[in-house]
Amino acid sequence: MANTFRLVNNAVMPSSTGTPDALYTAGSGKTAIVLGLTLANVHTSQVTATVTVTDTSASITSHIVKDIPIPVGSSIEIMSGNKIVVEASDIVKVDCSVSDKVSATLSIMEIDV
Repeated sequence: MANTFRLVNNAVMPSSTGTPDALYTAGSGKTAIVLGLTLANVHTSQVTATVTVTDTSASITSHIVKDIPIPVGSSIEIMSGNKIVVEASDIVKVDCSVSDKVSATLSIMEIDV
């Protein structure tokens, strides 16, 4: 099994408020460990952000963080030392109170299973 460290980023998201954009979807035959997730406010006023993980095998979506405020010119580290396992086809999604105003950076380790 190969382990590969990856950086996944999106300059601005979501494309439509209230419709979370997929930041990362684990590929077939992959398991990923989320090592870090940073969200940055790129708007001229405070925004709120929500991050969810969808477990596609169980058809369950859970919140990692919901409506967290991000002040102007600030970023927030969502994971803060925690780890999340994302299995094949599971999806990490990001939403924001204003379209295209949060920048997301995700660090993962992908494992071939």
